[in-house]
Amino acid sequence: MAIIPVIVLFYLLLQFWKYRSQKNFGDSNLLRKLSPNKSRFKSILKLVVFCLAIASLSMGLVNPKIGTKLETVKREGVDIVFAVDVSKSMLAEDIAPNRLEKAKQLVTQIINNLASDRVGIIAYAGKAFPQLPITTDYASAKMFLQNMNTDMLSSQGTAINEAINLAKTYYDDEEQTNRVLIIISDGEDHSDEAASVAEEAGDEGIRILTIGVGDVKGGPIPIKRNGVVLNYKKDNQGETVITRLNEETLQRIADEANGKYIRGKVTAEVVEEIREILNGMDKKEFEAKQFADFQDQFQWFLGFGLLLLFIDIFLLDRKTAWLRKLNLFNENL
Repeated sequence: MAIIPVIVLFYLLLQFWKYRSQKNFGDSNLLRKLSPNKSRFKSILKLVVFCLAIASLSMGLVNPKIGTKLETVKREGVDIVFAVDVSKSMLAEDIAPNRLEKAKQLVTQIINNLASDRVGIIAYAGKAFPQLPITTDYASAKMFLQNMNTDMLSSQGTAINEAINLAKTYYDDEEQTNRVLIIISDGEDHSDEAASVAEEAGDEGIRILTIGVGDVKGGPIPIKRNGVVLNYKKDNQGETVITRLNEETLQRIADEANGKYIRGKVTAEVVEEIREILNGMDKKEFEAKQFADFQDQFQWFLGFGLLLLFIDIFLLDRKTAWLRKLNLFNENL
């Protein structure tokens, strides 16, 4: 749009130059007789039409949109809460790249394969901490997930029972039957309450799926600085701590809550098994509000701009017969 004043300026300079040149060339009346088809005001009309064409094409490039409104979209799905273990034992590298990163990969891929389900995230170690409430915003869920690390909670341990109790507060409808809690952990739970709390959750209609990450043979817990292993975690006797995947704990928790234990070694198999379980569950209808798509309006400006260019090139280049008959500018006087 800023080029339009420049065009007008050049036009005025050109007209001034023409006026001086023609004045030096000959008598104005004689020049008018020598060029009878020359319009006195047509150049101004051409300038106006050309500037309007530039303005219309510029607006077309901007692509103005109208038709915005807030509409309600009905969705059906399952409420899924992910409880991710962020205790120090999750740094063990008995599964590549380590247990925590593997857990993040599993949750990310499960979310990628969801349709209209709602998700929430809990981080837990010695305590459970809410990361993300129930939402349909998968992008935010994956962003929060990637920021999780073993330093986010000061209290160490693996309090699965606290994660289950916290998950109960995530579901906003106590009557719904499609509530799922997915626990991703190495199962090193130092509390005996996990199974009983899982049974209570199962009685309340919450189905618990557990995913075990790690190896039953176990591995040491590396202590790193800037990605370099400095040492391995030691116990009070100075012996290297070996952390092992405890499948029995995870299996017992899943059994108490009408769920299932899944080995988290192969990501594709875990995702497929989770998908089958979710597809077999009843779907709850809930509403989520979102902005409707804008309607593009560039075509009107583009068409009008091209029409003006057509008029400028083919109809205003010379004094046409129909313009002479119209005598818009009293040129026949």
